[in-house]
Amino acid sequence: MTPTYPFPDPVVIDAEVFTELPAALRRTGQPSYWAEKNRRGAPADSFLEGPSFDTAGNLWFVDIPFGRVFRADPAGAITQIAEYDGQPNGLKIHRDGRILLADYQNGIMLLDPDTGGVSKALGDADTESFKGCNDLHFGRDGALYFTDQGQTGLQDPSGRVWKWVPETGTLTCLIDRVPSPNGLVLDLAEQVLFLAVTRANAVWRLPMSPSGRVNKAGLFIQLSGGRAGPDGLALTSNGGVVVCQTGMGLAWVHDELGRPIAVVRSPRGLGTTNCAFGGPDGRTLFITESDSGSILKAEFPEHLGIAGAPIFSGAL
Repeated sequence: MTPTYPFPDPVVIDAEVFTELPAALRRTGQPSYWAEKNRRGAPADSFLEGPSFDTAGNLWFVDIPFGRVFRADPAGAITQIAEYDGQPNGLKIHRDGRILLADYQNGIMLLDPDTGGVSKALGDADTESFKGCNDLHFGRDGALYFTDQGQTGLQDPSGRVWKWVPETGTLTCLIDRVPSPNGLVLDLAEQVLFLAVTRANAVWRLPMSPSGRVNKAGLFIQLSGGRAGPDGLALTSNGGVVVCQTGMGLAWVHDELGRPIAVVRSPRGLGTTNCAFGGPDGRTLFITESDSGSILKAEFPEHLGIAGAPIFSGAL
């Protein structure tokens, strides 16, 4: 007898390659401190992360091991914008044009998109060093939420999530007992923060009270398998959550209740690290694939009703 489930199987969509780092921009054979420590010395010519669109439709993203920031135009042509002494992991573009980077080595950095200059915006929490900043997300009011992952995991569940209001300098730790906090995104009402918890292979749901405290933090989605876990997140226009499951080569699309409605498969490697919605009507998902140094894209059929939510960053 065929078993029945409370919801149908997710629609499977195969992504295609939008663009990839050309040979001239790959650091083939060049040693990297990041690769030495995170890849046990295995060579890495790049490791792409942090995709975010600007208002002109350009896709910005970073390269962690070599401290670089790139921009791909709508046709996929890639230009290197910056290179500096750091390990940028997340990138978000404020509507006023500011570009902020979550940098594992330095904290929160500010990138000048015109000159490529990178300067420190927030280097510590009242002189206490961050563990290692990973990803970031703007709220509608301009507040910046970011994860402080470091080397935390199930062996050391002390990762943190911060909220920073640059205009006032207010810095608040929202939660400090997380085994590897990674991607994050606010819900449509900005009352809940969804958080990828990589080493627990899960996505947490963090309700925020009117006072700004996190109450009743809970498990929203539990995944299984893979060599890593949930990484970057994105929000759909219906309040659903897209989860990049790096180490599986997948990007899961869930509805507002956490039910999987679609899954995007990588045609290249398994390193689906992060994603951003773009394209006409925001129905195309762009994914950084770190194993191959590629940017993937997947267009969702209109009947699925999957599109990106308006966010306080980039073009949507």
